[in-house]
Amino acid sequence: TLFRSLRIASEGVADFATIDRILRDQAGFKLGPFELMDLTGLDVSHPVMESIYHQYYEEPRYRPSVITAQRLAGGLTGRKVGEGFYKYTNSIAQISAEPAVPVVEELPPVWLSPRAARRAELLQLLKNLGAQVETGQSPSPNALTLVAPLGFDVTTVAVVERLDPARTVGIDMLVDDAISRRRVIATNPATRIDMRDAAHALFARDGKAVSVIRDSGGFVTQRVVANIVNIASDMCQQSICSPSDLETAVTLGLGYPQGPLAMGNLYGPTNILEVLFNMQTVYGDPRYRPSAWLRRRGAIGLSLLHEEP
Repeated sequence: TLFRSLRIASEGVADFATIDRILRDQAGFKLGPFELMDLTGLDVSHPVMESIYHQYYEEPRYRPSVITAQRLAGGLTGRKVGEGFYKYTNSIAQISAEPAVPVVEELPPVWLSPRAARRAELLQLLKNLGAQVETGQSPSPNALTLVAPLGFDVTTVAVVERLDPARTVGIDMLVDDAISRRRVIATNPATRIDMRDAAHALFARDGKAVSVIRDSGGFVTQRVVANIVNIASDMCQQSICSPSDLETAVTLGLGYPQGPLAMGNLYGPTNILEVLFNMQTVYGDPRYRPSAWLRRRGAIGLSLLHEEP
């Protein structure tokens, strides 16, 4: 969680508080990664991250971030000194309020990509929110164009599907909207402000929290969850532990809402693999290469909790 969240922050996708909110409210973690690092202290967590990286002979998946190195050098180690990723008063983090939902007098019609993840559920959600949904093969000139990729960024989808990037916004649908307390939408570098605001206002119509982030392969939750599942799969591949032992250690030791393999089963191993493959395409980074252990189970539809005889 820490490695991927730092990477997301380093790309300017979202600020620390937004990333924490997304991973608490959408992915279900008890603490956001930056809250956690402030709690443990960077004087503890950064050396551990460096140690893991060197113990695995500079394995790209465990590459530390310059963000923590710089903050440690500056003495911003966390809550115990009054400032880390957040400033603290009497040990209480001072976090700015979320941006207000924009006021949009008239929402444009919405066209949904035929390749969108959870398309049927997303169509129903749009109808429930009162959106005027277009049904043509391509969007009209005034339509808000909505995509819901797994692993790809909004820019890539707009190019591949020949959509107008100025009117294209993405929404993360890895997590079932019915169980999520937050929706996450992403712009691309060309998205018009009016289209961004229209998407924000639309998805906040029923009172659910909405975070707006900049373009990112895998948004935030997809990127973090897929990598957690992938690293856990590699640990099983290396026979470091059994799947059941890994689940017990993570849920009891780290306080995750569920173990990483159960998480992979919940969202679907094939979806997790799609996220990883597509992120590797977007970033060209070996840290996103899927574990062979995960690929085999995804290929044959086997539970990640299955114990080999």
